[in-house]
Amino acid sequence: MNINIRVAVKEDCIRLLELINELAIYEKAPEEVTVTLAEFVDAGFGQKPIWKAFVAEENDIILGFALFYTRYSTWKGCRLYLEDFIVTEESRGKGVGKLLFEKVIEEAKNGNYNGMVWQVLDWNEPAINFYNKYTADIESGWLNASFSKEQTKNLV
Repeated sequence: MNINIRVAVKEDCIRLLELINELAIYEKAPEEVTVTLAEFVDAGFGQKPIWKAFVAEENDIILGFALFYTRYSTWKGCRLYLEDFIVTEESRGKGVGKLLFEKVIEEAKNGNYNGMVWQVLDWNEPAINFYNKYTADIESGWLNASFSKEQTKNLV
């Protein structure tokens, strides 16, 4: 494979959303993807972009991406947060994920972050095994909590 890793551009957003939906299906939560293309584009390329991404492509076809942003920890300071990391099913096991993940690690190192964090589902053994190759610290004991936009409207 001749894989090119590059920074995502606005024109990639349609394909990135396709992959986000593929990831949601894999994670058994396709109904959870509610972001619109316009919201997604604005968040990455609008007046106040909040995310960046690297894409992996071969022959101008995006096979995967890693989307990240800065997270601030009161305990650790600025950390790179890897929000989504996906490689298409047919491209897995060919080194594409390794190239993408290592590019994000370089970003964390060169961006002077105080580390890098992400989440992985406890049942996603292929991902856990992948991260273990890098000797990642995979914590237990934390539960995710969230409100939807609709919930926030009804709360206070």
